[in-house]
Amino acid sequence: MLEREELIEQAYLYKMLSERLPQGIPLQEVLEQVREESLATTKLPLAIDYMLSELRHYGIMAPAMANLSHYFTPFQTYLIQAAEEEGGRFDIRTAVEVLRCEVEYRSAEPSPAGLFLFQFESLCRNRLSYDHGLKAISRDAFFDPSWQDWILIVRRQIGIVDFADMVYVRSQHYYHRRFGEDSLEEPEQPILFATKEGKIAWANRKKDPLFLFAALQRQLGYPEVPRPKAFDDTPQITARLVRRMEQLEGRIQLLEEEQRGGIDLSNFFQGEMPFSDSSEPPSS
Repeated sequence: MLEREELIEQAYLYKMLSERLPQGIPLQEVLEQVREESLATTKLPLAIDYMLSELRHYGIMAPAMANLSHYFTPFQTYLIQAAEEEGGRFDIRTAVEVLRCEVEYRSAEPSPAGLFLFQFESLCRNRLSYDHGLKAISRDAFFDPSWQDWILIVRRQIGIVDFADMVYVRSQHYYHRRFGEDSLEEPEQPILFATKEGKIAWANRKKDPLFLFAALQRQLGYPEVPRPKAFDDTPQITARLVRRMEQLEGRIQLLEEEQRGGIDLSNFFQGEMPFSDSSEPPSS
């Protein structure tokens, strides 16, 4: 568990990566800039130094984050690893934007339910591996053993049991409906979700899990997962079109000169000729 100032500096790191990578700035330069801008009393500059050395040697950042497991969570490492996979559809810009939102939520007043649902929705929306993703989430020190055991149960049962049902049976609402609000009987399993989460899960049974996430965000203010942004390559396309037009204009000019009687080759020489046709070559 990191202190709040460390989480704030981490959020700044992901924010700078999210803003500067679309501008075409190399990842190494962005990390060097953030290292100079980050708070020197935190451990982030040391972590960036190690990440830079690994990035220069191997060209990827995930192994360095895995070795810094005391500073970066397994879920953060997994997102960067998925973004760096060859042939993968998960973009690095989307990964750092998700990480920025996650760390900002951690630095505020996070709840285990809010953090888990944010991370799980990130896996759903970006079509990442539930097996590897949920395993990484379960290893987060923010969750107590009851939460970690339940996350591993979700990992085994996802796709077989409706996710809303899994949330509902671990809620206070399910306990009240089964035993009564005044019951003193101990629940068979630890209760992980409050009454409101249980009611929303009950209302979204047998529906798309994204509807459940959206309802929790509307009703309880849970953090929203950023959507993948379409990359605007209009400036690059415009620059290529301008260069192509300049090449076509040069070719058309050569064709016109050839039709008028020949091409003036003097236009292709830079500077003055050593001697002209009317002058005598220098004597030896």
